This record gives sequence, structure tokens and C-alpha cells, in this order.
Amino acid sequence: MDKPLLYIIKVGGHLIDDPTGLDNFLELFATLPKSTNSGIPVYKLLVHGGGKMATQVGQQLGVPAQLIDGRRITDTETLKVVTMVYGGLLNKQLVAQLQQLGCNALGLTGADGNSLLAHKRTNAEIDYGWVGDIDQVNTALFNLLITAGLAPVVAPLTHDGRGHLLNTNADTMAQELAVALSGSFTTSLLFTFEKEGVLTDLAQPDSVLSSIDAKAYQHLKSTGSIFAGMIPKLDNAFKALEKGVSRVLIGKAEKLHDLIQGKAGTTLVK
Repeated sequence: MDKPLLYIIKVGGHLIDDPTGLDNFLELFATLPKSTNSGIPVYKLLVHGGGKMATQVGQQLGVPAQLIDGRRITDTETLKVVTMVYGGLLNKQLVAQLQQLGCNALGLTGADGNSLLAHKRTNAEIDYGWVGDIDQVNTALFNLLITAGLAPVVAPLTHDGRGHLLNTNADTMAQELAVALSGSFTTSLLFTFEKEGVLTDLAQPDSVLSSIDAKAYQHLKSTGSIFAGMIPKLDNAFKALEKGVSRVLIGKAEKLHDLIQGKAGTTLVK
């Protein structure tokens, strides 16, 4: 018997800060079909990034953002801010909007139900503070929630089992969830944001690669043809394919249905 399908969708980038674009995406997410034409159940899970909201709230509270190569240094005061924003305001806004659209969503951080256990990152060159790298996904919990018809909405926060929350990269969370849940579901991992897909020229929005395999990716990376900000996302994506994820798609959040059907965005090929 075929396994149920599960779409693990990460939404982020500037779309989080665009109310109209985010509304359009959430409507598409809420209206994804609940089964295939042949009757196989279809489930969904949303992982969200933080956008600029944490930076804005931090400034209002006198906690300025500290970024290195676009990555947030999370000291104790910054952890308070991202917890309030990611796990509180933003996560619950998304859940409330999905409820309005008839999608029974449940907001989670990694600490809730011990869903995502991590450890504090150690780096000889840069101390990122309370930033976590994932060790374990509570697959039993996610299986229970998903098959009960709930759509988990996961904030980019984990915990270390010692009472500490950890700021955690949302792309990595989506990839780890997709890999861990591939034993129970046929998982598709989707990275959605404001761009059309993987571009070979940032100045040309239509320079979208319809598909890319690992060999082509390494070549494009070595020649500088891939935007540097896309490289961590693609690294995560190819790792997911290697570890059992069925499909990885990258593209515009407001074209979610077309992306799933292969009519838009970039498809990653093993």
C-alpha cells in the first residue's frame, strides 16, 4: 500500500513581511487537496522563518540585531526577542489566519511535546550564542498530529532538554522534519519565498532553472553562478534527497499549487 503524502513547506524570505503575499500563500496552503485522485491521503506541515519582525521588535525593546553573513547572533536578550516573535506573535498570527481559512492548524516550537531536540552550536571561529543544531525529531508526535488532521505550524525554535530554548535555522528544521518523517510518509520538501525559484541571474527574475541535479549544482556553485544566499538552502535540499525525501521544490510561495504540480519553480533531481 502506498504511503500517505506529506508536504513539508517552509515559508520565509521577504514574504513574511508582505501581508498581501503572505495572505495569498496561506490561502493556497489551506486549500491544498486532502487526497490524491486515487484516494491516497495528503497531509501538510508548515515551517516558518522570522522575516524582519524580530529585528523591528528588538529595536523597539533596545535590543539591536547582530548579524554575521546574514545569520543572527542570539545572545540572552536576543533569545527573549526571537522567542516572543517567532514562537508567539508570528506563529499565532499564522495559526489564527489558517483557522479563518478552515485549516485546523496547531502552532509549535521544538520544546512543545519535545518535538525537536537540539544542542547549542559550538564554533571555534564564531560564537552564535543560543543557536541550535537539531539532534532528534519526535516522529511519533508529528505522526499523531498529522494523521489526526492537524496542520503543524512550526516556529524556528528548538530546545536542548536542559531548559534552554535555541534559535534554529528554519530551512534546516524543514529538511530535518522531511527526512525524519519520510519513514511514515512520502515526503515532499518545499522551500517557498518571494522568488520564482533558483535563479542564475538575480537581476533577471525569469532566469529560473526548471530543474537541477547535484552535479550541475556543484558546477554552478564553483563558477559563482548561484546567488550566495541560496547555497545553504540548496545544500540542505540535496541532503534531504540523499536521506529519503521524495521531492524537493524551490519557488514562489504565491504559486504553491503550480510548484507542487511541477508547473513553476525549480525541481531538485537526485
